[in-house]
Amino acid sequence: MGKEFSITPRDVPHVETKYRRIATQIPHPDSLPTIEKLRELEPQSMRGQPPIVWDKAEDITIFDKYGNRWLDWSSGVLVTNAGHGAPEVKQAIIDQVNTGLIHNYCFPSEERAELAELLTSVAPKGLGKVFLLTTGSEATECAIKLSRAHGIKVGGNKKIGIIGWERGFHGRTLGSQQAGGMAGQKSWIVNEDPAIITAPFPDGYWQTDTSFETFLAAVEARGMKPENVAGVIMESYQGVGPDFAPVEFVRKLRAWCDEHQIVLTMDEVQAGFGRTGKFWAFEHYGIVPDLICCGKGISSSLPLSAVIGRAEVMDQFAPGSMTSTHTGNPVCCAAAMASVRKILREHMTENAAALEPVLLDGLRKIQTKHRDVIGHVSARGLVGGMQTLVRGKKEPNHDLAHSIIERCMWKGLLLFSPVGAWGQTVKIAPPLSIPREAMEEGLSVLAEATDEAVAAMA
Repeated sequence: MGKEFSITPRDVPHVETKYRRIATQIPHPDSLPTIEKLRELEPQSMRGQPPIVWDKAEDITIFDKYGNRWLDWSSGVLVTNAGHGAPEVKQAIIDQVNTGLIHNYCFPSEERAELAELLTSVAPKGLGKVFLLTTGSEATECAIKLSRAHGIKVGGNKKIGIIGWERGFHGRTLGSQQAGGMAGQKSWIVNEDPAIITAPFPDGYWQTDTSFETFLAAVEARGMKPENVAGVIMESYQGVGPDFAPVEFVRKLRAWCDEHQIVLTMDEVQAGFGRTGKFWAFEHYGIVPDLICCGKGISSSLPLSAVIGRAEVMDQFAPGSMTSTHTGNPVCCAAAMASVRKILREHMTENAAALEPVLLDGLRKIQTKHRDVIGHVSARGLVGGMQTLVRGKKEPNHDLAHSIIERCMWKGLLLFSPVGAWGQTVKIAPPLSIPREAMEEGLSVLAEATDEAVAAMA
């Protein structure tokens, strides 16, 4: 983990297709002053992405200033579900700015009321309260707080335990990072909360025992009893894969939480708003959580997140005691309403479902050709992943994933840097507006880049 992409301009083959154009060295020499300025002024943790200086983005493509165009398979880290710069979203932002109201803290606004109504209309029945925030980390921190408050209310001061999952990710703030289970991400935490634990995530690949009994045994082994658990927080799919838990496992988890008065939160920050071929990814399990954390694809643009949940859990704090400075910013609300309505109107969730077989078939073909270094592939809707291994071993290979992504960049296909507990996963997440022909073109580029990266390993 932590490997940087080279910023030395490289001569690469010319590319010219309907969706891609590479006509210069990559990165372009004239973009280096911007990259170097960022390296000088920002913390080094910000250096991880492919060194392309974005100039503009439209629908499924990214442009630099120098005539190059990339087919985007990042969605700006799963944000632009409705496409980059969707006309409806841009116009909504402009129209809201022109009203003269661009900030109002927690004072009432029509925009916040309208968005809250829209979000409850697409949420399951019974989840009728919405708290608008700014980031996914804020939303998951809020869910942890709500869960603990509810636990204390129904079970006393000892019912404060929070259960997350190994290899999970819920954000980069203190509580959210402890509830996530990526050990390397928690190495800086020296005062870990003993009442936040993680259990093995039943992905079926790294954790082969997917029985619910394994979960119960892990909780017991960590010294936590059900009567001391306030909440369970689970990504609807683990972003490191994407990995889904078995349906029966999650249904048993829902029943266990009900039995012990435990708040079940499904983290939909990167999974919601049509990404997996259902509007909410937890719909694949046939359950309803107590709280939904969402963000990213909610607006396809501006910073906004939300916690949606049952009134019994959401209404625990007195007026003025659970707020946020930029809660429901009217410009962000306008963007979110335009984005959600576009996703619904243009059946983008259905497009994601229809393209799932195309994506999964393409990944499986790459895996079949390189089975000794591609250990696990998965896809649901328009999110997919390809996990790389050291040749012949079930051992993550960050360098190979990194090389594949870099070679894709040279060819006009843009992905974000490797993800996963060990940085082993090439993650695929195009805007939900992508047509089949662009999906197929991207898969051919990915296959070619993988061939080259594997050949270069020797």
